[in-house]
Amino acid sequence: MKMTTALDCIFCKIVQGEIPSAKIFENDQVLAFLDINPLSKGHCLIIPKTHAEKLHELPDEPLREILVVAKKIALALNVSDYNVLQNNGSRAGQVVKHAHFHLIPKTEDGRGLNFSWNPHGKPSNEELNQLAEDIRKKIP
Repeated sequence: MKMTTALDCIFCKIVQGEIPSAKIFENDQVLAFLDINPLSKGHCLIIPKTHAEKLHELPDEPLREILVVAKKIALALNVSDYNVLQNNGSRAGQVVKHAHFHLIPKTEDGRGLNFSWNPHGKPSNEELNQLAEDIRKKIP
């Protein structure tokens, strides 16, 4: 599998101005622009200017800034219901190999993100507590 680099990344080309976009917000760390295949009116992408394929590869500062920008855009859109979606890896639905967040307004007529939630069993309290402990031990 070929890894995407900043040189061949479509989002990096948008950041550099090589590919046009309908920008709605930009600062030194983040760029937000309207999605060209929107699920609803106002559907936008919020991306770090730093190239990283997945969320856990991003430096903390642009990651923090992305959520601040998502809040600002949600307020500007004046939407009461919306999704913030972020996928990591192809099995999780990531198509563009540059970490990015979708802000997708949910409209009165049902437009927006639609998904189903299919839980995989119900773990016992003991299983949940053991998993929580295992994870806590690995958090730096």
